[in-house]
Amino acid sequence: MELHSGSLDTKEIFGRWLDEQAKSNYGAYIPFVGTIRAEDGIEALSFDIYEPILQKWFDEWQERAKVLGAVVKMAHSVGDVPVHTSSYVSAVFSPRRRVALELIDEFVEDFKANAPIWKYDVKNGERIYAEDRSTPMDGAGLLK
Repeated sequence: MELHSGSLDTKEIFGRWLDEQAKSNYGAYIPFVGTIRAEDGIEALSFDIYEPILQKWFDEWQERAKVLGAVVKMAHSVGDVPVHTSSYVSAVFSPRRRVALELIDEFVEDFKANAPIWKYDVKNGERIYAEDRSTPMDGAGLLK
């Protein structure tokens, strides 16, 4: 798992991951890139991340992938990411195509639903919490 300040250099990240896995003999490499769309007048999205929980979540996915003989990679941005640039990159390396296809789908969907990442719209230089596009975390909120 990698965290980067600002936009991701997807070519550098993909190239490095390919180099790291070059001799692994995996037959399938499935990447996913998330790019900031220009919508609702935003100039960027901004991200805060709680790294210890994200690392625990990612480590659990690594173990799940390992059982299938695969490897999962992920990079995400912290801070502001302008529209038309990338904030999220993930990939699965696997001996088999079907494993990689299924695993990347499950990984990306689970990331969207459960990763401890808080998203803000940036409009006119101001960060505005994107509550309508956020997913609550189990256990978060006020203590009773």
